[in-house]
Amino acid sequence: MTIRVAAIDCGTNSIRLLIADVNPESGNVLDIDRRMEIVRLGQGMDSTGEFAVDALERTFAACDSYASVIASHNVDRVCFVATSASRDARNRDVFIAGVTSRLGVEPDVISGDEEARLSFAGATNGLVGAAAPYLVVDIGGGSTEFVLGVTTPQAARSVNIGCVRMTERHFRNDPPSQSEIDAAIADIDAAIGLAGETVSLGEAKTLVGLAGSVTTVAAIALELTEYDPARIHGARLSAETIDAVSDRLLSLSRDERTQIPVMHPGRVDVINAGALVLRRIVHLTGLSDVLVSEHDILDGIALALAAD
Repeated sequence: MTIRVAAIDCGTNSIRLLIADVNPESGNVLDIDRRMEIVRLGQGMDSTGEFAVDALERTFAACDSYASVIASHNVDRVCFVATSASRDARNRDVFIAGVTSRLGVEPDVISGDEEARLSFAGATNGLVGAAAPYLVVDIGGGSTEFVLGVTTPQAARSVNIGCVRMTERHFRNDPPSQSEIDAAIADIDAAIGLAGETVSLGEAKTLVGLAGSVTTVAAIALELTEYDPARIHGARLSAETIDAVSDRLLSLSRDERTQIPVMHPGRVDVINAGALVLRRIVHLTGLSDVLVSEHDILDGIALALAAD
């Protein structure tokens, strides 16, 4: 028996919707509709500690759009999960009220550990041809989750080194100066060290990378002229390839990054920081490559929703 679910993941940079038919016994997730909008909910939050009015307006507009899509698909269950930015914001009550009034469900503002658990479940569901234990890394806008496990998570840690946060904290020039890059690397490495206090990074046999920074780096590395999830999912990127893409992105101006064919407009400002986070993770774990997954926390939410 399948259950039709609508899973929404609202992070620091994007809000995403998955409508899927899920078989809770087999774990099969059949996509009906999967979409994303860049709303930059976490705009300026690292310095202000609260949601900006225009960021909330963009997010609420996306919620209105998603409500219409959900209504057209005869969905059985809906879940709205909010992650890094929503955990940190002083005025998150405004966000919660706005989402609830539009979608009829209250956002579940989850902890970093729960975010890590859901990301791991989504990324490893149906994963074949990769050696365990897996280290799943989900590079978001505000935070990055590290999860180690085989069939279930053994250890998890969320640290504040997302692509939006690193951009706003360190990059002032366009392209960033070497001193800005060095400061970002020091910040990223310190956070990875914190993650390593909880998650034994050296035990991993396979590094699985999730979310927009990773998939965009993969699309650039594959020299795609348009975004193709089927080619990106399951791609393996060597450490050397990631270094090369990261170097390129850090050397380009915003206008030059815009000219990359697969670059989503909402990622132009933050992709160089996201690629740098991925690069440092690969170097500090000592693994030779990254297995790119298009399945992530949305799939984990859908699985959990169908199992309730």
